[in-house]
Amino acid sequence: MKIYNKLVRDKIPAIIAADGKKLKTRILSDEEHLQALITKLSEELKEFEEALSVDELADLQEIVHALADAIGSNKDELEKVRAEKADKRGGFKEKIFLEAAEE
Repeated sequence: MKIYNKLVRDKIPAIIAADGKKLKTRILSDEEHLQALITKLSEELKEFEEALSVDELADLQEIVHALADAIGSNKDELEKVRAEKADKRGGFKEKIFLEAAEE
């Protein structure tokens, strides 16, 4: 048996089982789930950096939504906060790189 020891999408066990393969899973506690999501975020970020694809970016977004849920929020609240911050402080569309500022 190959050892994975990682968080997977909800339908992955059924997909593996449908192939006739045996598997072992467990349900994480809330604390374990949050830590696994943080680990998964790093993993998915590395995959995005290598591929620079919308597919990998979608994986990152899925993890971010799951993290919002894990900390007691949701994707709607996350989007609201993001939009408020963008309205107040701007986004990143203008490609501005701050090199220095007077203290």
